[in-house]
Amino acid sequence: MMTQMRYALLVLAIIISLHYILSFSNEDYGRVTSLSHIKEHISGSKNQPPYKEPIPDEYYVKTNVTVPQRKANAAFVMLARNTDLNGVVSSMKQMEDRFNKKFQYPYVFLNEQPFDEAFKKRVSELTDAPVQFGLIPNDHWNQPAWIDETKASAARETMAKNGVIYGGSLPYRNMCRFNSGFFYRHELLKPFKYYWRVEPDVKFFCDLDYDPFLIMQDQNKTYGFTLSLYEYEATIPTLWNAVKEFKNSNPGLLSEDNAMAFISDDGGETYNRCHFWSNFEIADLDLWRSEAYGKFFDFLDEKGGFYYERWGDAPVHSIGAALFAKKEQIHFFNDIGYRHEPFQHCPQGPSHSKGKCWCDESQNFDYEWYSCLKRYDALFTSK
Repeated sequence: MMTQMRYALLVLAIIISLHYILSFSNEDYGRVTSLSHIKEHISGSKNQPPYKEPIPDEYYVKTNVTVPQRKANAAFVMLARNTDLNGVVSSMKQMEDRFNKKFQYPYVFLNEQPFDEAFKKRVSELTDAPVQFGLIPNDHWNQPAWIDETKASAARETMAKNGVIYGGSLPYRNMCRFNSGFFYRHELLKPFKYYWRVEPDVKFFCDLDYDPFLIMQDQNKTYGFTLSLYEYEATIPTLWNAVKEFKNSNPGLLSEDNAMAFISDDGGETYNRCHFWSNFEIADLDLWRSEAYGKFFDFLDEKGGFYYERWGDAPVHSIGAALFAKKEQIHFFNDIGYRHEPFQHCPQGPSHSKGKCWCDESQNFDYEWYSCLKRYDALFTSK
């Protein structure tokens, strides 16, 4: 009888011990799961890209708040000419109505010629935020003296004959080179860390009640986009050869866990021509100010491809971001409805209704055949 009782007590002790061990393990597992969820919320889970996680509610402004107290060190940047005034007004009015009347970020306008008083007056009347007007230095805009003009003009003539868009334009090439390597050096931008690039005659479809600059800042993002597509191959025939030469000579400058897979399907041997459409950018100016990107741009500039071909700032920025930032630092702003002719991103589902978007959800470029968004998604979903 005593032996049976001892056996029963022993079994009971074992059961209690197992219950305690399992309870402790489950509690610890719960902690790990919770921490993992927080980390995944910031950087994206293993099964989906970061933008699939909704913006946390605390980032949204309250209806009774006029100007949020917490702001990033940021500005809008618009490259424009006096003749672009009507397009500038259209873009800026939408930006104010959809976002900036709530957040009051300043504007920086840049031009290779002085802005006239009519431009300044009309633009300044659209916002209560500070507005600055800057003149681009000649050596930041004009074709460098060391470029072989005979070779460059021959390239322009050939592209024009072949129907390459902007193929015969020297001013367009100046603009691409300026946006690739000089805009962030302008005196008016030196005080800022983040910028949102806005162009004339674009559309913003949705109310934006949170601050994307704070998302960039708090989640350590360096480059944000809304549209991605394939570059016109005739404009960049030797660009990737130059990129390969640079990265092979400077392997230490490349970021670990970079986004090479977005721009190359074979580990960097060839360029698949994917790029972020840089007419919309929300980015960290320190990405372009970095030693890595500075050396990269200087290397490309010396090749002369901005003039001997028609290298655009979109592929140059995109390749730079893909090589020198971590893939988690590149962010798709899924809930910002945007159009630059002829493409548009229209938020889908709950994002469309939450933003009170006025675009047609069926007119959305995200997964059209010429879009590269699937390749961006694959950075986070591929094993």
